[in-house]
Amino acid sequence: MNIKVLVATHKDYKMPEDETYLPIFVGNAIHTENNPGFQGDDDGENISLKNKNYNELTAIYWAWKNLDVDAIGLVHYRRYLVNKTKNGNGFSQILSTSDFESLLNNYDVILPKKRNYYIESNYSHYIHAHHKEPLELTKTIIVRDYPEYLEAYEKVMGSTSAHMFNMFVMKKIYFDQYSEWMFDILGKVEERLDISKYDTYEARVYGFISELLLDVWLEVNQPRLIEVPFKFMEKQNWLVKGGSFLKRKLF
Repeated sequence: MNIKVLVATHKDYKMPEDETYLPIFVGNAIHTENNPGFQGDDDGENISLKNKNYNELTAIYWAWKNLDVDAIGLVHYRRYLVNKTKNGNGFSQILSTSDFESLLNNYDVILPKKRNYYIESNYSHYIHAHHKEPLELTKTIIVRDYPEYLEAYEKVMGSTSAHMFNMFVMKKIYFDQYSEWMFDILGKVEERLDISKYDTYEARVYGFISELLLDVWLEVNQPRLIEVPFKFMEKQNWLVKGGSFLKRKLF
């Protein structure tokens, strides 16, 4: 099985040696001079110039339009899908070619385990962290153009957990279907949304929205899926993250 798992990065960083992984420099059309030699997301048909608004989705778009393989996935330079039964830590635990092949023999989609918010829904978490308007506009477009997804959208918004980070590995037939649906919705949001007054962080809006759209698409299309652990390759300050979470929730 020909599998390519893109490793989205915006700087030089240690990369897996397994040939299934393809490091891709996102926003290459904007910051070519910073690319240490990784594949750029600006070859062929691409949206590399939109990286400041689409985040790692510029890598997903590039793969959708330019790769002819059996399965496509995306992880991040500091965050990987892992097999915790393997000895060691860090890169020694990330999923290998044989791990991917074994899983994809039985499943259509590989996902990181869901992130749980416990005390609030995906919707309330989003609007406490970001501007509300883009999410409301996304719903309007779903109602108008994809009404068969509305029930799933409401279910995902009301849930207290989600598959985050835009991390996944999909068989190509599902990857193509998902990408066409997702980028059509985001493109229509982009046409109607004025982000001229958004700060640099909030301007990444289309990447934020897409994290919730993944579960909406999965709920409707019901591919065979499996969840695996994911791991950060750098230390996380959970005290600071937890404090920020509570601050957004309360204030």
